[in-house]
Amino acid sequence: MTLLLRDRGAILLLMLNIFLVFAGIGLVIPIIPKYMTELHITGGTVGLLVAAFSLTQLLFSPIAGRLSDAMGRKKMIIAGMLLFAVSEWIFGIASSPVPLFASRLMGGVAAALIMPAIMAYTADMTTKDERAKGMGYINAAMTTGFIIGPGLGGYIAEFGLRVPFYAAAVAGLVAALLSMLVLPESKRQFDTEEKPKTPAKRESLITQLRGSYKEPYFLSLIIVFVISFGLANYETVFGLFVDRKLGFTPQDIAFIITFGSISGAVVQATVFGWILNRFGERRVISLCLFAAGLFILLTLFAPSYWLIFAVTFVVFLSIDILRPAIGTQMSMMAEERQGYVAGLNSAFTSLGNIAGPAVAGMLFDVDMNYPYGIAALVLLISFLLSIRAGRKERRALSAA
Repeated sequence: MTLLLRDRGAILLLMLNIFLVFAGIGLVIPIIPKYMTELHITGGTVGLLVAAFSLTQLLFSPIAGRLSDAMGRKKMIIAGMLLFAVSEWIFGIASSPVPLFASRLMGGVAAALIMPAIMAYTADMTTKDERAKGMGYINAAMTTGFIIGPGLGGYIAEFGLRVPFYAAAVAGLVAALLSMLVLPESKRQFDTEEKPKTPAKRESLITQLRGSYKEPYFLSLIIVFVISFGLANYETVFGLFVDRKLGFTPQDIAFIITFGSISGAVVQATVFGWILNRFGERRVISLCLFAAGLFILLTLFAPSYWLIFAVTFVVFLSIDILRPAIGTQMSMMAEERQGYVAGLNSAFTSLGNIAGPAVAGMLFDVDMNYPYGIAALVLLISFLLSIRAGRKERRALSAA
């Protein structure tokens, strides 16, 4: 069975919604240095602003998922898009840190409302055979939004520093109205294929995190945290660093980040599978940890635009290969606990996205070189740990 025309339209509208949310998240990256100057806020405040979004998204995602089951996907999507529009508008009109924090906290709640509902809606509207394709479309829209967001933010800012946020707010409002008028409520069309099983006992997030150290993939989870910490650290202060050290414009920052993100996405879509099959997960993970740590460190010594461009390209490429390599490795180790491990992966990613910006911002206020020094150190220590784990694994195999 193939998707009906109505269902295809629904999937396209879902893709538009999730694209707008992730583009809105990325808008802030190239603009924040100028905002920092205009509003007289510190690097520590910038870091906490970035972390605030991830914090509320982490806390509200489980609640939002249950609400979408109880109240319907469409209501959650519309509520999330309206909240997203309000959050972007508040960020645009803000003249002090308080409304900025309110905006980012609301934005995290909006993302928490939208993402589980959109994923569930897609599952509702597809058969087992179609589901992977449907989820692929949604993930492609997310990735594209996050890639394009910084570029849009940088170039729209030529019309005014606050214009990108007003544009995002209007786009979010339009998407909410389209969803309200056009999007049908999803229905479980294929219940005969998947009869619900007796619900398993749910462990709280805290319980899962507490028990994760006992799992054989705990080192992989630590690396997931380190990757998120390092990349969030790098991206949070990147604009501040190159603005203060080299006088980069929002357009310069947008181009570098957008090009690096696109390159990583192209590698993931084309040669990633070959790389993993040719060299194996362990080697790829170790090499990418080393490259990311080394080139983050080299950022401190790059004196020109094109050298910054080159080292940033390698950092993004390393992280974009590293993320799916770690995910593949954990999936191989998870066996029948795929959902549980995926949840832990998401939780450790969120924790890194919270801790990385907060630490980076505070360190930036002490010395603008410190965030990159710490990020490089953490990644290189993880590289050594991955080498050690690989040796233990080889010894265990040879002894068997």
